[in-house]
Amino acid sequence: MSDIQTNNKRIAKNTILLYFRTIFIMIITLYTSRVILNQLGVENYGIYNVVGGVVAMFAVISSALSSAISRFITFELGRGNLSKLRVIFSTSVNIQLVISLIVLVLGEIIGVWFLNYKMMIPEERLVAANCVLQCSLITFCIGLISVPYSALIIAHERMSAFAYISILEAMMKLAICYLLVVSPWDKLISYALFMLFVSLAVRFTYGMYCSRHFEESHYLFVYDKRLFREMISFAGWTFFTNIAWVFNTQGINLLVNVFFGVTLNAARGIASQVEGAVMQFVNNFTTAINPQITKCYAAGEKDQMFNLICRGSKFSILLLLFFAIPIELETEYLLTAWLKTVPDHAVIFTRLAIIGVVVNVIGNTGYTACMATGNIKRYVLWITSVGFLVFPLTWIAYTLGFPVEIAYILYILVYILIDIVRLFIMRGLLNFPISYFVKRVIIPVVLTSIVGVFLPLLVYRSFEPSIFRFLTIICVSVISIGFASCFIGLTKHEREITVGKIIAKIKR
Repeated sequence: MSDIQTNNKRIAKNTILLYFRTIFIMIITLYTSRVILNQLGVENYGIYNVVGGVVAMFAVISSALSSAISRFITFELGRGNLSKLRVIFSTSVNIQLVISLIVLVLGEIIGVWFLNYKMMIPEERLVAANCVLQCSLITFCIGLISVPYSALIIAHERMSAFAYISILEAMMKLAICYLLVVSPWDKLISYALFMLFVSLAVRFTYGMYCSRHFEESHYLFVYDKRLFREMISFAGWTFFTNIAWVFNTQGINLLVNVFFGVTLNAARGIASQVEGAVMQFVNNFTTAINPQITKCYAAGEKDQMFNLICRGSKFSILLLLFFAIPIELETEYLLTAWLKTVPDHAVIFTRLAIIGVVVNVIGNTGYTACMATGNIKRYVLWITSVGFLVFPLTWIAYTLGFPVEIAYILYILVYILIDIVRLFIMRGLLNFPISYFVKRVIIPVVLTSIVGVFLPLLVYRSFEPSIFRFLTIICVSVISIGFASCFIGLTKHEREITVGKIIAKIKR
């Protein structure tokens, strides 16, 4: 069996594992979100969402280094340099420890000041909000230290371990629902403490697995000045891309709080739950394929890398359509059935958020390819410059009296522009042919979407809201999008491979 066939088989196996993980986690998330919203109430849920957003603002620091860690670990695995890999891992842990201390200090100074003097928090809930902030800071720092370990598991493509640990985390969050119901103490404070315990348990689980399976995960105190500077330099440029993302998500959350109050923060929280669940399905595929893209670049296999970029982007969107179309059509029924109390604007927020996911997913594999080169200065300057537009434009729009939904619309428009700019950067950085991407991804995806949505939309227009219409739309969507993907979205070669594998599975 060729290396390409072996890699494709590994990608398929890992994707299936991650899909089972996601289905399980999604079921638990749908249930736990409903219980938590009902137990906390709309006001407390909104407070937790927005205060957690203050801490997430510091993710601009951590996620930049996380990208650097993942890239360097996967790159060295692609080159087969295991001795260098151990140094990279230990250096990564050192960096994350330093960043954790920085985040704690900034959180205690900036976060506490902003929470108590700038945010719209009811006075009687300030003590609870401050407790949430402290727990969120510690949880965030624990997550930082876990990054090198999870990056190592993904780089080695041990998706079964990644899936099982995620399922364990979901089970613990399910247990939180019961504890929250019986807790005699303040519900909001209790929830924050329980989430802190879950993060500690997950951190120790990652550490134990890696120490048993990967020799390079045994920590050594090392200081490789050249490597340290390379990783910080890479992270420094990634920092600017990530700061745009944080401002466009958590920053918008704060603007919504300042202009509209915590009730609409609760609505954004619900939309984010649905958005995150849908993104998990897409991320399963990209998580499985991203290490292969980086390893292909490290090995100098550019043609295979280009193929993976296009296939990853196209398959991600096609998979997303199976969830996006039913959710877009039945958002109101879905949220009503899921939640006892649906916050105002949650329906429109969710619909716009799903469209934003589709736009954002297009460039995921292209981003991975650009990061693999390590030469990201031009990429960061352009993508960040465009990405930063969302926050100031939303601020201006709210000041001028535009409705709260304008934030999502501006986000969608700006990220369409980012997708276009990214393609031109890839052409200069990787000699990537834009016409190849348009032909292999954009045209098939657009045509599949148009054809695939026709029958579900017809059902939506023909029946009144009910469980019958909801289930019918799901079934019709699966069939309609499945056929459209097979005969329009896939090439002849991809179709033969896909059908062949399905038939082989049925015969077993």
